Amino acid sequence: MTDTSLSESVQNYYGQVLQSSQDLKTSACCTLDAMPRHLRPLLADLHPEVLARFYGCGSPLPPALEDCTVLDLGCGSGRDCYLLSRLVGENGWVIGVDMTEEQLTVAKSHSDWHSERYGYARSNVEFLHGHIEDLSAVGIRDNSVDVVVSNCVINLSSNKHKVLAEIFRVLKPGGELYFSDVYADRRIPPALKLDPVLLGECLSGALYWEDFRRIMQDLGCPDMRVVKENPITLDDTEVAAKIGMVGFRSVTVRAFKMPLEDRCEDFGQLAVYKGTLTQHPHAFDLDDHHHLETGKPLRICGNSADMLSKSRYAEHFQFWGDKTTHFGLFDCAPPNKGQLTASGAACC
Repeated sequence: MTDTSLSESVQNYYGQVLQSSQDLKTSACCTLDAMPRHLRPLLADLHPEVLARFYGCGSPLPPALEDCTVLDLGCGSGRDCYLLSRLVGENGWVIGVDMTEEQLTVAKSHSDWHSERYGYARSNVEFLHGHIEDLSAVGIRDNSVDVVVSNCVINLSSNKHKVLAEIFRVLKPGGELYFSDVYADRRIPPALKLDPVLLGECLSGALYWEDFRRIMQDLGCPDMRVVKENPITLDDTEVAAKIGMVGFRSVTVRAFKMPLEDRCEDFGQLAVYKGTLTQHPHAFDLDDHHHLETGKPLRICGNSADMLSKSRYAEHFQFWGDKTTHFGLFDCAPPNKGQLTASGAACC
């Protein structure tokens, strides 16, 4: 199956086969319980049709988005775009890109409805029809985006290296990639990659975690962080019979466009979270093993210090120390690390 036919298969599955999230056969693309508590009330202000046609695998919406330009890859019917519309505020801008016209039709048809609901003078959301492997084709410039998000979509691409390369092209220096996707504990057998149901259910296109790590390292990002991960259940007996030997997890990943080292190095640095991020008054989680309580100093490695001090999060932290004195490797290891996302790369 060619890249074109794979793309057409995905478009058919999401444009014709699926009519609502109830039609999904696994939990891979629909873990709504993963949504943070502070975002759940915002769902009440979304159009019912937008909610019904949502097929995400997490809630990759980071904090500190006020006035940002945010790009949502594989925006579908626009659920996350309209949530982001609220989070960036009227002066922010949200761009949604998707290749499935049926989904975009739903998203675009409710643009005015949401701007009126939010009390905005005009919509701050733009929907573009195109492929996430070629963002230049839809006019997204180099270094033009503050944050890129994606919700269970990159696994559907036949060229994930190109997608990730495009992300780092359009991100501003210090910009953040924050996305949820499905990962496998092994490489998927080639024959199963051609199955349209397994592909549409976000399974047969899932990257082996170590291959994902290698792609990111090749693109100049040797240290990406796992924020959250959940196991995926194969509830459909036919699906389980085909691919039940593979372990799948939905993982939310955070990465930054900035120079980082491939290991966590110790420079004696400290960070203190000020508690100034809305909806995060008591603590901020950089990842699954860096929990910064408000007002409490935390030892951090050089990479963690750069992620916080050289991004839009800088104003919410105080820092001590620099990189003038090196103390060797930092003892930075996630507690109770699962097999799927275990890696020797930096803090992940």
